Amino acid sequence: MTTSPLAELSAHAASLLARIDEVTTLAELTQQEPHIVGKRSILSALQKSLGGLAPEERKAAGAQLQEVRRRIDEAFAARRGVLEALARAQALEADRLDLGDVVVTQVRVPLAAGHPGIVAATQRQLEDVFVAMGFVVADGPEVESDWYNFEALNIPPAHPARGMWDTFYVDLGEPETVVLRTHTSPTQIHLMERAVLEGALPIHSVMPGRCYRRDTPDARHLAAFHQIEGLVVDRGIAFADLAGVIETFTHAYFGPDISSRLRPAYFPFTEPSAEFEITCTICRGQGCRTCSQTGWIELGGCGMLDPAVLEAVGVDGDEWSGFAFGFGIDRCAQMRHQIADMRALIDNDVRFLRQFS
Repeated sequence: MTTSPLAELSAHAASLLARIDEVTTLAELTQQEPHIVGKRSILSALQKSLGGLAPEERKAAGAQLQEVRRRIDEAFAARRGVLEALARAQALEADRLDLGDVVVTQVRVPLAAGHPGIVAATQRQLEDVFVAMGFVVADGPEVESDWYNFEALNIPPAHPARGMWDTFYVDLGEPETVVLRTHTSPTQIHLMERAVLEGALPIHSVMPGRCYRRDTPDARHLAAFHQIEGLVVDRGIAFADLAGVIETFTHAYFGPDISSRLRPAYFPFTEPSAEFEITCTICRGQGCRTCSQTGWIELGGCGMLDPAVLEAVGVDGDEWSGFAFGFGIDRCAQMRHQIADMRALIDNDVRFLRQFS
């Protein structure tokens, strides 16, 4: 009678389990792995010997062998986990700083977490106000081509209106063809182009973002500043709609005691154009250094979209009309929180910043 190759399987299993328990280091376990669960193990040899059994015996013997292999694999994995944890503990102990007789009685932790700056918080508040009025928030790139920043906005090369901005030009492409945007108005062009291509008119959007001009910082100006642009393109839009939006925004954001007014102005991309001002929140209209003793603070510009701008992006001016407005987020923060000098926003004085935590 032929002896089964699995006759001593129980003894082999017990030997392998004992061998696993005797291993005391992770390096030793790795070294023993091929002989316990790998190709050099007794279990692999027994697996190969099953080919000599009769078909009816082979199935039962294979199942028995696989059950033993499962137990060995589980024991090996468990032992590896224990030894890895032990190795980590030993490494941490080796890295521990011995302070000798020093007794640690107090551990200092930061007293306060960081928080968004006043300009970022103001931008979110402005977005919330306009979203409540039915606008959607859009965004655009800070580095623009000359076409988006000037030409599509009815400011062709050599146009005298370009003298209104001291522009930062980027050293890309032909000279003076790529700029750090001087206003958020280029995003209007992107939105209208996309709307024409996708048939997505009308548009009711606000577009906040950072802008750059070579301004000398003073109480009301910074070289890198933030604007929020508004754009409405729809049927039957009139100047009265623009005035109503600005007045509604002023009351919603600054409070019912702050008013707005429009003064005639000139912008190449709007016609008619206006500058809008609000009651100075520092002096409440009495006159101060911040408002140059006028009682009013200029917040931004606005007007009806010039037909040339609509034509540049392929919008039919006979069917559609619209208005645009834009103003400084930094200026809003200054007025909302009664900050006399806008340069305080970039001074990084923690005594100033803590007021808005």
